Amino acid sequence: MVRLKKKFLFLLLGGTAVPILILFCALWSNDGTHRSDDVMGFTNREAKLAQRVREVEEQNQILRRQLSLSQNQLLNIQYVSNGDNETRHAVDGSQIKCISSEPDVPKCEVIQIAIVCAGYNASRDVVTLIKSILFFRKNPLHFHFISDQAAQLVLKTLFSTWNVPEVEVSFYVSDSIKNGVSWIPNKHYSGVYGLMKLTLPKTLPTDLEKTIVLDTDVILATDIAELWKMFHKLKDKQAIGLVENQSDWYLGKLWKNHRPWPALGRGFNTGVILLDLSQLRQKNWMQMWRLIAERELMSMLSTSLADQDIFNAVIKQHPYLVFHLPCHWNVQLSDNTRSELCYSEVSDLKIIHWNSPKKLKVKNKHVEFFRNLYMTFEEYDGNLLRRELFGCDMAQTNPVQVQLSQLNEDDECYEFRRERIVIHRTHLYYIEYNYQPTTDDVTLVAQLSMDRLQMLETICKHWEGPISLALYLSDAEAQQFLRYATGSEFLQSRKNVGYHVVYKDGQFYPVNYLRNVALKQVVTPYVFLLDIDFLPMFNLYDYLKKAVSMIDMTSQKKALIVPAFETQRYRLTFPKSKADLLSMLDMGTLFTFRYHVWPKGHAPTNFAKWRTATMPYTVQWEADFEPYIVVSKDVPEYDQRFVGFGWNKVSHTMELDAQGYEFVVLPNAFIIHMPHAPSFDIAKFRSSTLYRRCLKVLKSEFQRDLSKKYGIKALKYLSVDR
Repeated sequence: MVRLKKKFLFLLLGGTAVPILILFCALWSNDGTHRSDDVMGFTNREAKLAQRVREVEEQNQILRRQLSLSQNQLLNIQYVSNGDNETRHAVDGSQIKCISSEPDVPKCEVIQIAIVCAGYNASRDVVTLIKSILFFRKNPLHFHFISDQAAQLVLKTLFSTWNVPEVEVSFYVSDSIKNGVSWIPNKHYSGVYGLMKLTLPKTLPTDLEKTIVLDTDVILATDIAELWKMFHKLKDKQAIGLVENQSDWYLGKLWKNHRPWPALGRGFNTGVILLDLSQLRQKNWMQMWRLIAERELMSMLSTSLADQDIFNAVIKQHPYLVFHLPCHWNVQLSDNTRSELCYSEVSDLKIIHWNSPKKLKVKNKHVEFFRNLYMTFEEYDGNLLRRELFGCDMAQTNPVQVQLSQLNEDDECYEFRRERIVIHRTHLYYIEYNYQPTTDDVTLVAQLSMDRLQMLETICKHWEGPISLALYLSDAEAQQFLRYATGSEFLQSRKNVGYHVVYKDGQFYPVNYLRNVALKQVVTPYVFLLDIDFLPMFNLYDYLKKAVSMIDMTSQKKALIVPAFETQRYRLTFPKSKADLLSMLDMGTLFTFRYHVWPKGHAPTNFAKWRTATMPYTVQWEADFEPYIVVSKDVPEYDQRFVGFGWNKVSHTMELDAQGYEFVVLPNAFIIHMPHAPSFDIAKFRSSTLYRRCLKVLKSEFQRDLSKKYGIKALKYLSVDR
């Protein structure tokens, strides 16, 4: 309609204004004075021009009447629904045009989506897919994940902390499904998980009638309800909706002696599937595909494209099963596809499928546009996707919102109290992790933000044991971190580092929240609680493993203290032994940590005694003590009311003392704090009287809570500041 209006507007301007302008110029002299010639004295050329103006004006009047009639006619069209089809009628009852269209999806109808997702990398990929779905969606969603234990842990944590309204998630453990497909030899990089879509009619609940099945390497460019509507087009015995394969794979012409599995024509791609589960169960789908697969494997020996080969073999024998989805529902991007024939404009795109192990590196003349679209969703702030769907009676009680509503917004410390309640969206094991702990093993636990990322490689070179890190990042920063970590050969070689991304939300740095996230993912019996700006002495990992085995830490609560030192030099020849460190202390190259600004924090370590100590020795807790310690992994969590700068470690040490932990200093261990620019939170603490005032309030409340929790033995903490 807009295009039609533009056309008529062009005719009006081009047919009237221009000739009138020519006539105007003809009647006006070059020097700006009107010609004195009478109209009757026009030349033949001028007379013809006047005649042409009249003709054009008559034509324009006709066009205006036609445009007016067309607008009225279009505005007065009524839509009469007739099942799956709609017939358009004018108000006078005359039929204008009959078109085929699917009825809209009711706004409260739940769209069911099934995804096979296994491993840490696939879990990261699927988040980009989920973001693209949530960005466009207008309906409630129910995700069904067939996943291994690693992916299940990651995705369960992600969805529970993401807390997106009107989104349900169900998990189906892949181990219980493997037996149904593990007998099939498969050369595809997806392994046994690439075959599990074949089992969905059996795996998913029997009351689930239909589902959209998506690969983890696709993103949506439209509302998924549009695809859900396509189920209305499945007729008769059709039970599987698929897009034709856009490569020549199943034509068998890619190379000499290329012998693909049987397929109908070009075959079909299974990155996007509509599955009518009810129909397939009635047709005994599990037996159908198994018999065909067994027969084909006698000559093919293995699958090359996992489930796709078997789906195509079944469709080849039973073509009535398939419904041809329009190709824009699965625009396949790889080096050997004809995907460019599938779209002419951006508006044609519905689903983009990066069906290649190389993902974003595939060849396509529009690949830069597709890559930018993909990266947009990667870096999109997931917190913005928590919007509610109105008009559906599916409201779920959000305990976080309930607690927040109980806070007094007029309280000057409201923002601090809010931080204790907020649950941050969390993506565990953002990069592949693989480690089996040993007896008396120790994990280094720390947290960091983007401005401390440069410490990562160095600390990993000083500590060869397992590490659990919580990183406080935005979605965009998470992608920067991913590029940094995967671009480092050294970090890539370390599979015993668990990177847990906690996404930014709120005004303060949630330091204790981050520590707790990293602490909960430890798989070793002991933890070394450290900050990222400290470097452990070389071989500290081996030393600590021996220490925890020699000191009885199973029957008694003990916290082993690693003495902390600092340097003010950005370049330091790191001491190789305690003797080297003592020499550097004497020379003034090193100092005891914070001796000049916060001596109370580490004074109880008794550095004078440590200089000559050869055996572990016990020290007593004192106010403001905050040592770096090795403890059992079941240590109490950090108190999350403390954010940013101030009392975050002090409060933890105080609770350990309240629980009866014995503090034991290790005589031959040390860590060194490396200099860096002050954090934003320290600057905020120093410049804001409100910050310092609220921190004092939180300290008092924590001490009162501690005395209530631990009784008489914790009363001493109430008089700490007096």
